[in-house]
Amino acid sequence: MEGIAHTIKNLYKRSDSAAGAGMRCSPEPSGILMPIFTNWSSPPNELRLEHDAIHVWRASLDCDIGLLKRLEASLAPDEKSRAARYVFQRDRDHFIAARGILRTILGAYVHRPTANLRFTYGPEGKPALQLIGGEPSIRFNLSHSHGLAVYAFSNHREVGIDVEAIRRNIARDEIAGRVYSVPELAEFHALPLELKNKAFFLCWTRKEAYIKARGSGMGIPLDSFEVSLTPDQPEVLRSADSSRWTLRSLQPAPEYVGAVVGEGSDWVLRLWDWWNWELRYQA
Repeated sequence: MEGIAHTIKNLYKRSDSAAGAGMRCSPEPSGILMPIFTNWSSPPNELRLEHDAIHVWRASLDCDIGLLKRLEASLAPDEKSRAARYVFQRDRDHFIAARGILRTILGAYVHRPTANLRFTYGPEGKPALQLIGGEPSIRFNLSHSHGLAVYAFSNHREVGIDVEAIRRNIARDEIAGRVYSVPELAEFHALPLELKNKAFFLCWTRKEAYIKARGSGMGIPLDSFEVSLTPDQPEVLRSADSSRWTLRSLQPAPEYVGAVVGEGSDWVLRLWDWWNWELRYQA
């Protein structure tokens, strides 16, 4: 399910690439700044996933030790084993926090204790919630990069999400030449230099979100579909099945970009801030 991130990892093994599961990340502190933007709101006390909405949550993975231990206690044995495989403590803690926060939110949606949630995994590793009779058919996806996580939840519709920290120490032109479609490459090269870095990560997250929504991982050639990438212009997805999907971009924090792709066009996007909800949830 790693798509572009998997390609970049193979091309640049010494690069500080996206922090997917099992990937080595640099041990520098993340230094996330997360102001409360007007479009990121405090969630309601009672979570209800509407049929015509996709809920996206943002969360910092830099948790204090007490919260981290509580989140770790909710993990399944296989998740704890995955966490133990990380080389750096910071990355291990971020994985624990990312999965624990996922369980906290999912448990609130389906009214189950977090430790009782069980996941199944598709052929390409996309997780799904093992449902109990009568529960809503909740779909979800998550992504994290450099200490910031985003989560997408929907009711009866497939969804994919991706987030990336905008970085400058990456060989963007070479990577673009490997994974972009011809129209994407032309759009990228036509941009002024000061926009290229953000454009690169806009393209990255949009392509990843589409791949993750389809659940096909590396089975989809990265140059077989197109997304727009010019900053401050509308998001566009062009693919053989583009009528099935809607693409939206996100900015969860300064110097980060993200994207969500949801099935259908009859949905609205609701943006929630996990930390504000967590403080009330535990009060």
